[in-house]
Amino acid sequence: MKFYTKSYLSDLSESRRKGTKTFSSVLNENKNRTHFDIFLSHSFKDKKYITGLYLELTSKGYSVYVDWIIDPHFQRNNVTKDTVNKIRLRMKQSKSLIYATSENASNSKWMPWELGFMDGDKGRCGILPITDYENDTFKGQEFLSVYPLVTKGSNIYSDSDLNIQLNIFSSKEMKSWMNF
Repeated sequence: MKFYTKSYLSDLSESRRKGTKTFSSVLNENKNRTHFDIFLSHSFKDKKYITGLYLELTSKGYSVYVDWIIDPHFQRNNVTKDTVNKIRLRMKQSKSLIYATSENASNSKWMPWELGFMDGDKGRCGILPITDYENDTFKGQEFLSVYPLVTKGSNIYSDSDLNIQLNIFSSKEMKSWMNF
């Protein structure tokens, strides 16, 4: 199983500034959506990795919700009931949640709340570790172990879908898991 690495996602994030599949064109495609395939739960401290992950997921045909991309008017320093209601609405408008975890995730107050809400509402939640090396082992916070892992696709001959590692013996492509 291969994980997404910090360097891979950083490179994707950098490529947006150099004109490869412009970030603004991807953003314009998703800005006015009211339904999403993926709600991307993450730590804002991982912004450069999340930008790359957003580009990766959208290039695979997924519509992705990231709060500071789709709803840039949110004020992180002034969370209100309206903010909470809007995040809750965006989760209800999403088919699944990907929990992009890194060293910064354990300090996030929002990520566990988003995971719990989405698990109770839809039950389609996957953990996507952001690691130093593709073949790293992942051992996150213990409650994350009850969810399937999201990894890079395994088909080396094509730009294959993401994999959902359901357990040690079984995986499937993400689109199948999401019931596309």
